[in-house]
Amino acid sequence: MKYIPKGMGWIDVITGCMFSGKSEELIRRLRRVVIAKKELVVFKPEIDDRYDEAYVVSHSAQKIEAINIRNSNEIARYIKDTTEVVGIDEAQFFDRGIVDVVGELASRGICVIIAGLDQDYKGKPFGPMPELTAIADDVLKTQAICMRCGNPATKTQRIVKNDAQILVGANELYEARCRNCFEAPEA
Repeated sequence: MKYIPKGMGWIDVITGCMFSGKSEELIRRLRRVVIAKKELVVFKPEIDDRYDEAYVVSHSAQKIEAINIRNSNEIARYIKDTTEVVGIDEAQFFDRGIVDVVGELASRGICVIIAGLDQDYKGKPFGPMPELTAIADDVLKTQAICMRCGNPATKTQRIVKNDAQILVGANELYEARCRNCFEAPEA
């Protein structure tokens, strides 16, 4: 884990395609925060009900307790004066207000660690992730392995017919693909 600065806020963003280890890395970092006995609050969007509504859960079944919220405005009610670190998973599902909330938390001296998809199934920037990446102090872009050819994958390929931008699921709906194997849906 990177050093968390004392006495100043910080924003870390972990981003990439599905199956690239974003939630796993978020959980790893947050577990170290717990070991360091820092005051921690973890959030996940209510829409992400894939594994457990009370935990952030990685595809490899690692988990950490989280508060399930509908929108970014709810975060403030859970932040105490003693909160030192905030974790946020699946940030692409939050409203654009998450950018202001995260900026405000950092300005209050809180370290914020965020994980989220950088692109949707069309290969386009997803939700507030571009803005979160822009205001971050540090960004980690993770890669998966292409399910077709084994190359490094940076794209999320939807493997079912559905035009909704948000379709929550895992390997029954998506595969990681490299740039060469990715098939962008027709507009």
